[in-house]
Amino acid sequence: MSTTAVAEVSHWVGGKSVEPHSERRLEVTDPSTGAVIRTVAPADAEDVDRAVQTAHDAFEGWQATTALRRARILTRFRELLERHQIELATLVSQEHGKVFLDAKGSVQRGIEVVEFACGAPHLLKGEHSGGVGRDVDAYSRLQPLGVCVGITPFNFPAMVPLWMFPVALACGNTFVLKPSEKVPSASMRMAELLREAGLPDGVFNIVNGDKEAVDALLVHPKVRAVSFVGSTPVARHVYTTAAAAGKRVQALGGAKNHAVVMPDAELEFTADALTGAAFGSAGERCMAISVAVAVGDIADPLVARLAEKARGLRVGPGKSEASEMGPLVSRVHRDRVRGYVDAGVAAGATPVVDGRDLIVDGHENGFFLGPTIFDHVTEDMSIYRDEIFGPVLAVVRVETLDNAIDLLNRNPYGNGCAIFTRSGASARRFEELVEVGMVGINVPIPVPMAFFSFGGWKQSLFGDLHVHGMEAVSFYTRTKAVTSRWPHVDRRSSGLAMPTLA
Repeated sequence: MSTTAVAEVSHWVGGKSVEPHSERRLEVTDPSTGAVIRTVAPADAEDVDRAVQTAHDAFEGWQATTALRRARILTRFRELLERHQIELATLVSQEHGKVFLDAKGSVQRGIEVVEFACGAPHLLKGEHSGGVGRDVDAYSRLQPLGVCVGITPFNFPAMVPLWMFPVALACGNTFVLKPSEKVPSASMRMAELLREAGLPDGVFNIVNGDKEAVDALLVHPKVRAVSFVGSTPVARHVYTTAAAAGKRVQALGGAKNHAVVMPDAELEFTADALTGAAFGSAGERCMAISVAVAVGDIADPLVARLAEKARGLRVGPGKSEASEMGPLVSRVHRDRVRGYVDAGVAAGATPVVDGRDLIVDGHENGFFLGPTIFDHVTEDMSIYRDEIFGPVLAVVRVETLDNAIDLLNRNPYGNGCAIFTRSGASARRFEELVEVGMVGINVPIPVPMAFFSFGGWKQSLFGDLHVHGMEAVSFYTRTKAVTSRWPHVDRRSSGLAMPTLA
């Protein structure tokens, strides 16, 4: 397909769009039609070096900028994000395919992280202890690291970058963002809004591209920290490569999120919640519910109600107000998800709802796959084991809550989970024993607010610190402990013995 009439997305360095060195071009498609709508100039090592060097050169001045002044710039940025929320959501929906209201909500969740980062003067306060010894005070300072990098996925083109760079900037770091090459436009628009908010040139930069750009960033000697969100295999590569190069790393990986449904759960409420959690954004969420664990005799009525709701979902282009679920992001990914549905049928799971034959009128070339529900799924099936990242819900039947907890804890992923019950005792036992980073109680997608941490356990996270909240502040700063004495005029020699301060 010819791409001569479409716009090209390049890089953002030093406060402006810059020409790429690479002659390669990648295609950005509208998932609802399959049409090429933009091209991306992928960064090579020279492009990456230019962006990192620019960020490095800007660091000294930005670090010296007071936390209060940084917060004022971020406050203006937040106001601009709110003013341009519809524009950003439109870009997200156009390139990713998700329905507009879902895209708008994701931008709002990103804005909430900016609101948190606007508290920089308070967030960056250290600790102080006066009089720890005779005329001696002790205190700590939180200082920035330097050039930080964010590598973000296709499924949340605005929200996930906003999880990273506002906190990094608030802490006094400079930043290089590498968004997914499938969805570049929202990041470029946010760069323009940062410039409009008064951010100095060079503090925030973007290199678009693929693995070549990522690998160059991971080993660049002037990069101090790397934050990543994506699949577990790539998260492991990012963590091992960047950590071996001496960098601080947080790499959020894949997920297989379970929702446990107890026999006392309110059926209609639960079915509504699981339908949205499984099929919203076409299942392309790291927090999507992909396994429903039916406990005891709730299984049959739950499956029947879920099937009824799935069959009634309106699937269509994201820009249509009538659509409740849009297409998948690419033809390759759609075919991959369809392959998992084929594998589930071949493995003997019961296809209660089969979305493989869905055709959206007028969008026959779009990357659509209908909602799919499997019953009687077992742990050995690939539709249970693997992160599918599509609109496929697997139902596993167990007898007791403890069976459900054991099932979750055997799973190698530990991102998010939920329980639906009217029993406080069941909820508390589940919350206490499940080995997962984020837990919802009658909440299907327990994404924490910006002032709490976001991240999983086990193979859903490589590194020690999550994004969001004070863990993000800890990630983007290093602590310097200071012990201070101002001696009197009649100063005495300290001698050669170990000082005790007292």
